[in-house]
Amino acid sequence: MASLLEMKEIFRNADAVCFDVDSTVIREEGIDELAKFCGVGDAVAEMTRRAMGGTVTFKAALTARLGLIRPSYEQVQKLISDNPPQLTPGIRELVSRLHQRGVQVFLVSGGFQSIVEHVASQLNIPTANVFANRLKFYFNGEYAGFDETQPTAESGGKGKVITHLKEQFHFKKVVMIGDGATDMEACPPADCFIGFGGNVIRKQVKEKAKWYITHFDELLKELEER
Repeated sequence: MASLLEMKEIFRNADAVCFDVDSTVIREEGIDELAKFCGVGDAVAEMTRRAMGGTVTFKAALTARLGLIRPSYEQVQKLISDNPPQLTPGIRELVSRLHQRGVQVFLVSGGFQSIVEHVASQLNIPTANVFANRLKFYFNGEYAGFDETQPTAESGGKGKVITHLKEQFHFKKVVMIGDGATDMEACPPADCFIGFGGNVIRKQVKEKAKWYITHFDELLKELEER
């Protein structure tokens, strides 16, 4: 296991940094916002808490929550236009600094492609660097399920994405940053995991993560120390 000093060295020399999105890059949980927008907020928030605590499989939790929300195409688009996701303070500057250093930045999320792509566009992250779940709709726009073949649709999916990125781009050092259990379990194959508690603190992650931060300024400072 890498020491904190070694982890900081890996971060400073990373080829790629992968960020979780909900409660990390953005302040809220996208699925909870969608649920509120569709009138089933409380029931879905409780399911999200259970999923984040790691007590049910991610795919089972996602299936149950979406089965309750049943969002239409129109509702998803209206959510993005009326209640766009709020970026976490410091993330814009951090991603910009990583880009300046030639580091590839990816968004790896159990959230939804359309919402995550909107976030990516605000951070100048190409759509090709977004890995998220795809909602499916019927021709009339009604909810038709989600693409269960996406790696991010199941527990361990973020690790699969990182393995794929390492194989495709031959990255030597990949860092995963996130708030939840699914982010922490992506290391390995990630070379370093940084727990983030700036929006919500997950007890299990705070206790187990060797490197835990509550503001992205802490990572900007690490990059400037070099």
